[in-house]
Amino acid sequence: MADITAKHVAILVDNYFEEVEFTKPKQALEEAGAITTVVSTGEESLQGMNHAELGNVFMPDLTIEDVQFDDYDMLVLPGGAINSDALRMDQKAREWVQYCIENEVPLAAICHAPWLLVSSDVVDGMKLTSFWTIQDDIRNAGGDWVDKPLVVDANVITSRKPDDLPQFCEAAIDMLKRTPVLTAM
Repeated sequence: MADITAKHVAILVDNYFEEVEFTKPKQALEEAGAITTVVSTGEESLQGMNHAELGNVFMPDLTIEDVQFDDYDMLVLPGGAINSDALRMDQKAREWVQYCIENEVPLAAICHAPWLLVSSDVVDGMKLTSFWTIQDDIRNAGGDWVDKPLVVDANVITSRKPDDLPQFCEAAIDMLKRTPVLTAM
């Protein structure tokens, strides 16, 4: 397998994301050698959530307005209902997802994050999973929703919830190992 030490991964979040779905993939990717960048829709601090309780506060490295999509070898989308609902209404976030699909850039979305894929109009014909409450949104957008811990469809990785993080992180690392370096950073 190829090395991922030259790979750049963007983790896109808005406020009130599910903290463990942010911290665990970030840690796993960094331990495997990837360089991660936390990207937000704003410059302010980011509030994590531990389900319904407030978690830790994080600072973004960049705002989405300062990002060049082709600077990254993978886009990771943590979940959390409030975070995902906000991101799906952000035009540049939708454009980034469309860019990933059109250019076969690996994209990993967990929990409620596939909402952004739905709003980006990219799920038609795609097989994926998510938190169970958004299965109708995925199906109504033409996607094939399945209740599995991990689904990989082409360059898109999806998982349902925090319990699926071990498979989610492993799949993200494995996909990066199989993907040539795309970035010019």
